[in-house]
Amino acid sequence: MIQKFEDLIAWQKGQDLAVDIYTLFSINKDYGFRNQICDAVVSISNNIAEGFERGSKASFAHFLKISKGSCVEVKSMTHLAARIKYINKEERDEILEKCNEELKILNGLIKSLK
Repeated sequence: MIQKFEDLIAWQKGQDLAVDIYTLFSINKDYGFRNQICDAVVSISNNIAEGFERGSKASFAHFLKISKGSCVEVKSMTHLAARIKYINKEERDEILEKCNEELKILNGLIKSLK
């Protein structure tokens, strides 16, 4: 049984994705872009944690949906980053794959709360 948010695979994978994004864009000089994608990726695991601690299934599901929205924002910005040559195709594909995995986990978690 899950006792704390740190036990959730969705939270763990969200944290891993944040580390990847921060590492990938740490030297990017487009501060607006970098801040936006970093804010979005941090929001994934933070909303999972916040929702878990709210104590109700409905509230948790609501915050998981916000996490999904943040994950999709990271996906969108990743596509843009590749188009404007901030990252290469391989980096794009790796991030998109991790985002898609996170979305599947979040969807499964949301379904389990119904």
